[in-house]
Amino acid sequence: VGKGAANLTPAVAPPPPPDVRRLIENLLKPGQMLGEVHYFTTRAFSGSGKIARQNAYCDALETLPGLSVHYGYYVTKDRRCPNCDTVHRVPEEKMTDVNIAVKLLCDAHDDAFDTAILVSGDGDLAGPIKAVTERYPQKSVVVAFPPNRRSVGLSNAATASLVIGRKRISDSQLPDEIAKPDGYILRRPERWR
Repeated sequence: VGKGAANLTPAVAPPPPPDVRRLIENLLKPGQMLGEVHYFTTRAFSGSGKIARQNAYCDALETLPGLSVHYGYYVTKDRRCPNCDTVHRVPEEKMTDVNIAVKLLCDAHDDAFDTAILVSGDGDLAGPIKAVTERYPQKSVVVAFPPNRRSVGLSNAATASLVIGRKRISDSQLPDEIAKPDGYILRRPERWR
């Protein structure tokens, strides 16, 4: 690419979010059975389109049997710019990692799984994984990394790890329409078609 020219390699758009339960089923080895699935998130903080898409997605997940959605929250904190000394209010996600860690440890203690599959690339979860595998050596924790997300710390703490390919996510999509228990029809946002 010459001076002033742009790199014309197209960026790969992230795949639409999957049916989490189907995605995990697609990761199982022969003979494994899927128990409960837990999805941890925090509601979008800004951007009306992003909020609407996430709300529709979480509402759709909540209709799936055997799947529970757990929510964290945001707090805003003041951050001072080191260059211009301006103070900005910045959202900070709270409780998602803690909720995952608590659920993983409680489920290990309650003997709710033989193998837990954690879909994440967040290295902060290495500690809880290590605690489970050390305290419950008969338990396995497999980390499944989303596309383009990896953590050496998670890989080292886990019993095993793998990368989820885009095709597996494409093969694990929710239908275009889902009826909520009250009869309201959720429709896949255009952006995710």
